[in-house]
Amino acid sequence: MHTVLNSIATANPSHKRSQADLATFMARIEGVPAAVRDRIGVLYSRSGIDYRYSCLSDYGAEAEDFEFYPKNWALAPVPTTGDRNQIYKTCALDLAEQAAQQALWQADLVAGDITHLIAVSCTGFFAPGLDIHLVQRLGLPDTTDRTLIGFMGCNAAFNGLKVAHAFCQANAQAKVLLVCVELCSLHFQVADTLEKVIVNAIFSDGAAAVVLSARADAAGQLVYIDSASKIAENSLDAMTWDIGDTGFLMQLSPQVPSLIQQTLPAYLEPFLERHHLTQQSLDFWAVHPGGRQILDQVKAGLALTEDALSESYGVLRRHGNMSSPTILFILKRMMDHPPPQNAVHTGIALGFGPGLSIEGALFQRFAP
Repeated sequence: MHTVLNSIATANPSHKRSQADLATFMARIEGVPAAVRDRIGVLYSRSGIDYRYSCLSDYGAEAEDFEFYPKNWALAPVPTTGDRNQIYKTCALDLAEQAAQQALWQADLVAGDITHLIAVSCTGFFAPGLDIHLVQRLGLPDTTDRTLIGFMGCNAAFNGLKVAHAFCQANAQAKVLLVCVELCSLHFQVADTLEKVIVNAIFSDGAAAVVLSARADAAGQLVYIDSASKIAENSLDAMTWDIGDTGFLMQLSPQVPSLIQQTLPAYLEPFLERHHLTQQSLDFWAVHPGGRQILDQVKAGLALTEDALSESYGVLRRHGNMSSPTILFILKRMMDHPPPQNAVHTGIALGFGPGLSIEGALFQRFAP
């Protein structure tokens, strides 16, 4: 029995801003050192991003129209973590529900068909959590098996897929709903360093939902094959995500792209070998766009063509880095373009998160 991705649905909040407008907004904030402010425009323009989404209307508004931040350009007093988490509780549920409903509809299933729910997020906390609220909002059976994957960062969707695969292989009747939702823009910090400018320049809000099941016939489907993980040596401080008094705080070392490039070959070779594959035998690549430099380093380090990562660059350009849902946005675009008749294509998805950790999954696409 194959573990099949029956559908992938995506959702973004309604507030869409161009990267140029966001750079202008950030440069107006008081208290940013002049040397940092002078670099905002350049760093934003080189990000490889055209647009990003937020659950907040403030980005791009005038101070007197702010709804979340205080009505001044110092953004003072700075909203607390509790303030941000209250917005998360409402907006994350709404966005997750939207993606989940669409995924169920695309899979031609109703809420009562779902046996397992996996909820993934790292940008907020509350209990009863996303899992229980989604069961009730979606009308899933109150006996639905629930799994919550929290605070694992940008590559957490891979862990969700891994768990879903285990459920499907253990129970041929399983119908698994995986939902990832992140509201990264809630945790914007006033940029008093270039590192904070870069963090503010790439992250965005979004949600994605996947329905998976075990099926003997995989015609026309994207099939999950296997997964592998690796933690890079001496990298625990390279990418961190901590809870502070004024939101969750991201630390992103400039060494992250080179660490990924150095670690990938030792990760890929044994993973591919156990399936009698080589890098050259892969037909498609879905790489998490943690930032343009990460994609550039992966492309250069693995000698990939620009076309091989076109979907990854495209999602980055249109959405930014939405953390855990982002890889599912890329896989959805690939699902929309199945291989030619009678063909089976094999590909890999890769994601990078705190640790510094690499997560990957092998997929096959079957022709209709």
